[in-house]
This record gives sequence, structure tokens and C-alpha cells, in this order.
Amino acid sequence: TYHMNTKKRNNTPKLIQEQADIALAKLKKFAPDLIITLDDNAFRTVALPLAGSSEKIVFSGLNGQPETYNKKVKFIDSRELPGGNITGVYEKLYIREAIQVLSTLKPMDTLVYLGDQSPTGKAISIQFDLEVEPDGTNTALATKVHKKTMHTWEEFTNTIEFINTNDQIGGFYLGTLLLKDKKGQTYTASDIINYTLEHAKKPAIGLNYAFIKLGLFGGATVDFYAMGQLVGKKAAQVLSGQSPGVIPIEDAPRMALVFNLDRAEKLGLTIPQDILLAADEVFRK
Repeated sequence: TYHMNTKKRNNTPKLIQEQADIALAKLKKFAPDLIITLDDNAFRTVALPLAGSSEKIVFSGLNGQPETYNKKVKFIDSRELPGGNITGVYEKLYIREAIQVLSTLKPMDTLVYLGDQSPTGKAISIQFDLEVEPDGTNTALATKVHKKTMHTWEEFTNTIEFINTNDQIGGFYLGTLLLKDKKGQTYTASDIINYTLEHAKKPAIGLNYAFIKLGLFGGATVDFYAMGQLVGKKAAQVLSGQSPGVIPIEDAPRMALVFNLDRAEKLGLTIPQDILLAADEVFRK
């Protein structure tokens, strides 16, 4: 295993590429039967350069659209029949379902999606547009959804205050993962979540289990365990002799209901007993 640590420490294009070069050198020396990449940075900088090679690759947790990456480096013919040396699992976030769950628990006029300009942030933003038509045009949602892209830490903190004081906004989807302030200081996902917990007065939907365990309110999210299991099955198929090119690229297979009860209590929200009993995971920080 090799941890590129591109979220907290090595989070500039130069540092990410340096980590990719190290990982590629280690792979060349180790000569594995199978490579598994986790998240977009590892896929983009390690898997894509190996497209068309003899290496067999299964990706997991890909937020960017496979077709978008395919325009940069061709690695698939289609999701159903990749045709090359790479297959994997797309991290479908179930954003629409997450909004529906929160708006059921807390009826609201408007919900705000907060994104950023990091590579993963951009990928999540595109997925948001595919799953949810923003600015109130999606008739499948009773709640209007507005989208805001954060460019600086100062803009983020000001937006949280605006959400706090706007009676029409009932909550927000936190897709902000990486920001810099005007002095160049970097704020990673954990910094952003900690600020949110200390200052936000409205519930925030978390991207995944980890963010909800850290303290975000929760709701519907991708089931990481089910996604990992599906990746494991694909890896087993490859190790049993199948070509990645005949193993379909699939969405993360299910969503999970996950809540942080401490955060719910702090926000004054009551989660009905029947929903709690249906939850896959309940955290208390």
C-alpha cells in the first residue's frame, strides 16, 4: 500500500504529481498482479498513465465522470464493456436522495450546495448537476436548491453566516473540501468541518460516513462498505483470470442512512424513531 495523502498534505498539483511519481516507481519495482486506486487523485495520476499497459487496474471512489477522464486519456470503450485494462466503481453520492431525506426531517424552502475549485470538488460539482438540477428547476424535489462555489476561505465563512441569518435557507450540502485564505493558508476538509460545527446553525449534509462521524448532521450518503465490497468482487474476478476489459464499471451499489445524534440535538432536530431504526449507522461524537 502507498498513501499519497493528497487531501491534507500533498494537495497542490505539483505535490500530487510528485506523489504519483513515487507511487508509479514503487509499482514498477513491486510488479503487482493487480492495482487498486482510491479516489480521483490516485486514479488521475497513477491509473490513467498506465491505461493500455499490461497492468490490471480496479478503481474505487471515483467522483469524476469516467467519460470525462476518457477524453483526456482513452481507457474505456463504454462503462458496460470497458475493453481495456481498467475497470472499477463510480462513487455515486445519491445527492438527490440526501436532499429528500433532510427536507423530510426539516421542511425547508431552500437548500444550498457549497462546492469548491479543487479537483475532487469540481468532480462532485458535476455529479451534483447530473443528479440535481439546481436553482429550483428540478420538479422532483419539493425544496429549491441553489449552488454556490467557494473560492476562498473568507468567502466560505461569510457564506455560512449568510445561511445562518437567511430564514428561507433550511440547510446546506457541504461539498467544500479544500480552500485557501487570502494569505495563502490551506484549509482541508477537517478544518472546514470543524468550522462548520462551531459556527453553522443549520444542518449540513455530509458527503460520506467519515464526515458524519466527524460531526456533520448526516442523512443519505453513499454506502462505503457496499462500494468496497463491490470493488473487492471485481478485484477477485481479475485475480481469477478475467480481463478488466470485460468487467463493467458500476455505480456504488446503494446508499446508506447515517446520522450524528449529537449534531441533531445541538441543532434542535428530532429524528423520528422509525427513521432511526432504518438507519445503517448512528454516531454520537
